[in-house]
Amino acid sequence: MTEYFVSANSRYTKEKDRYLKNGEAITNSDGNKIDETIFKKIIKKETANFIHQNYNNVIVLVGAGASVLCTEDGIDTRFGKTVAMLAGLINAELKRHTSCFTLQELSNRCKYPISVEITEGAESKLNPMFNLEDFLSDLLSFEKYVSESDRKKYSSSKNKIFELIVENTSYEYDNNCLKHSAFINTVSHLVRTPSKLTMVTTNYDTLIEDAADSIEYTVIDGFTFTHRPHFDSDMFEWNLVKDIENIKTREMEYKKNIINLLKLHGSLTWERGEKGILRKEKGDVKNPIMIFPSANKYMQSYQEPYFELFTKFQELLKRPNTLFITTGFSFADNHISQMIIQAILHNKSLATLISDFNITQNNPNWKKLEELLRHNYKIAFLKSTMNTDLTDYIGEYYDD
Repeated sequence: MTEYFVSANSRYTKEKDRYLKNGEAITNSDGNKIDETIFKKIIKKETANFIHQNYNNVIVLVGAGASVLCTEDGIDTRFGKTVAMLAGLINAELKRHTSCFTLQELSNRCKYPISVEITEGAESKLNPMFNLEDFLSDLLSFEKYVSESDRKKYSSSKNKIFELIVENTSYEYDNNCLKHSAFINTVSHLVRTPSKLTMVTTNYDTLIEDAADSIEYTVIDGFTFTHRPHFDSDMFEWNLVKDIENIKTREMEYKKNIINLLKLHGSLTWERGEKGILRKEKGDVKNPIMIFPSANKYMQSYQEPYFELFTKFQELLKRPNTLFITTGFSFADNHISQMIIQAILHNKSLATLISDFNITQNNPNWKKLEELLRHNYKIAFLKSTMNTDLTDYIGEYYDD
């Protein structure tokens, strides 16, 4: 059985060739089974009932899954990669470089408890239990204990791992394949002036900025509008307006098509300079500001610019009458997940729509959200992704 939409009152699922609501088969007026087209229309109506209300603020959290493009042949490697895919690439690449330790050799040295590979028949493959984030945490913690004889090779290995992460999270936006621009344009229509749509992402890539640029949206990302943009978190509070001349009064018109963008884990286009944190073109950045996947990232989040970005995100979640949408975020990141869960618990007017390719997951934070749903908090789960049909579901619903 596959779950497609779950809210406090409704659970829509598919079992073989039957579509069900709360366990009962859905039929048409003639008593016959409905098809996929009708089922999706029903899901769209349920989604519309949840999100098309008069919210004062709209926030979208974009996780790693939003950069992934799935095709009939699997995941398109030109774009986002899963953490398991990154681990597989790192494992293969380190074996090719004699100046580096292999991933298993590094694992042995830092005493990571899970084997990197398992054997199936005559072949070896990456162990599905190997967790890149946990491994990197152990590796970085072990750094101060590396022997002098191993230090050079250890440094080469660590630098190669981070180089591969940067390389494999840097890709260009393609409007023919990805649907970020359509999503931005659609969800921004849920926002009422003078509020701005706020997009929050854990991704390093520039897909959101590039997609917004392709449809002539202005992005306020916490950097100044100067010739050499530098980080200033106060920028998020500003809006773009112009005066309207009138005989009786002076009115202001707010610029449309403008969004706030909070990149919680840094960006491929950010770099530290003598005068603070600068935003540059990707090709001009040598040492991008990024929180790499490790448990150490929770400590890094208290440094600039991360602290300001996390604080802003937390403050937005506390605002009354707010719609919060997640896409491609699995809630495996405990730091961010706990921030969201606490906001749901304490902000009674926060409505949360969680969308993902799989809305039946086993991590503790996901289970906590399911528990909150059972206690009638404003939560709904939707089986959908940024690059499939999410834009269709959140668009305006028209009853034929």
